[in-house]
Amino acid sequence: MIEVLHNPRCGKSRTCLAFLDEKKIDYTIIKYLDNPLSINEIETLLKKLNFKPIDLVRQKESIWIENFKGKNLDDKAIIEALHQFPILIERPIIVGKNHAVIARDLTKSEDLFNKLLGNQS
Repeated sequence: MIEVLHNPRCGKSRTCLAFLDEKKIDYTIIKYLDNPLSINEIETLLKKLNFKPIDLVRQKESIWIENFKGKNLDDKAIIEALHQFPILIERPIIVGKNHAVIARDLTKSEDLFNKLLGNQS
């Protein structure tokens, strides 16, 4: 089964769940704002996404701009920021066993999405 890192206040996140429901795809919702990911979980997610930590950051968020923008942060510091301020994590994210995708635009990520679903067991 796949997991969806979901923010109920995010329209893109709600659209992603509606898409999965329409396709009759089973999923588990992870409300990552209520239960922040651990450092290890973030590192695992980055591997599944094949991202550098900065690629996962919502760089237009006020928390990022006020606290981190323009600073010379290494990967460890960025991961710590994502852990401390989970609102900074891009969303929604669909996570399978071996892969994950940012599902902001499901049509643009269709190939990755199909790859993810093919590896959900």
